[in-house]
Amino acid sequence: METKLDSQSTVLLPPDPPGPMKWIRDNLFGSVSNTILTIISLTLFYFMITSAASWVLFSADWRPVTESPLLYAIGQYPRDQMWRVGLALSLAVLMFGVSWGKWNGMLRSISIGLMVVFGAAALLPVSHPQFDLSMRLYLGGNVLIVFAGFFIGRIKGLKTLVITMAWLMVPILAVILFSGFEGLDWLERVATTSWGGLMVTFLLAVGGILLSFPLGVLLALGRRSKLPVVKGFSVIWIETIRGVPLITILFMFSIILALFLPQESRLDRLLRALMAVVVFSSAYTAENVRGGLQSVPEGQIEAAKALGMNSFRTMGLIVLPQAIRAVIPAIVGQFISLFKDTTLVVIIGINDFLGIGKSIINSQPAFVQLQTEVYIFIAAVYWIFSYLMSIASRRVEETLGVGDR
Repeated sequence: METKLDSQSTVLLPPDPPGPMKWIRDNLFGSVSNTILTIISLTLFYFMITSAASWVLFSADWRPVTESPLLYAIGQYPRDQMWRVGLALSLAVLMFGVSWGKWNGMLRSISIGLMVVFGAAALLPVSHPQFDLSMRLYLGGNVLIVFAGFFIGRIKGLKTLVITMAWLMVPILAVILFSGFEGLDWLERVATTSWGGLMVTFLLAVGGILLSFPLGVLLALGRRSKLPVVKGFSVIWIETIRGVPLITILFMFSIILALFLPQESRLDRLLRALMAVVVFSSAYTAENVRGGLQSVPEGQIEAAKALGMNSFRTMGLIVLPQAIRAVIPAIVGQFISLFKDTTLVVIIGINDFLGIGKSIINSQPAFVQLQTEVYIFIAAVYWIFSYLMSIASRRVEETLGVGDR
């Protein structure tokens, strides 16, 4: 294709991309062998999909999943105190709406997705004692909360720092709501032994991510330090932790650490598990960040020094932003792995999402034969959240231009 600019010059333009039918004809049916392979593949794919759909819709027995939805969500948490969990969830939903109104972009997709999920759940055509009118009203109310947050975020005087601080306060408030206080009637103490399900999984995952990231950055900087003590400590920490599996760290904090502490000052078992997750993840995060630090050209540092910037400002404003931007895929991959690794806490007696599933299987003899359904449901939930984290990572990379020159 060519376009005439004048009588003496022309500009050659690339050809139009092929349409879908041409692509199918060239790539799937371009030759006899391709045609045969395409037909065989489509046939196998058709039988696989129809067989799987038939099993899911007609043959599978989903009673271990449908009879106890609240167990999967919050474990043995007191049912008369469920408002605490609901309030913590609504606070997080509100912050997503506020962030959508302030920054738009990727947060718009997340907020709209939340509205769709809550709206669909509220209108779900199922009859269950635990899914009464009050539960439907709560789920539908979260859709309005997202909208309310959006309009709050549109307020011109709202500072970015205020939203960031509010986001940091949400996990703290959630833990306070979940645990409560001794002697306080309206917010009575609830032991962590009653916590379970997705609530515990998200607490360990979110807590591990938020705490291990700054610790990992400090370890990465310490490993590059010129001070022998700081560098030696960081190297020993990173290499020791990376040399043992997570289950070893969990056992060390759950059993061995408790033996060295006095009886009256022993830490809560959920807190010990969170400490183990943070320590383990920080070592891998440190190596990811160190790789990013090595990718920053020395010329950037020299230019910052030439402008009169000290070491702290150079590292905080020039080096670290570029280093973290370069390793966003590796860091998000580490966080996704951490989210899935929280299933190991079931070995030390914490009923996370997987632990609740195993407990339900063992609760009735009839459910022992239905393990496939339970584990497929658990795997699907983990896949959904992992995939959402992956999508969010790609959107962040596109926004920051990771990989573009």
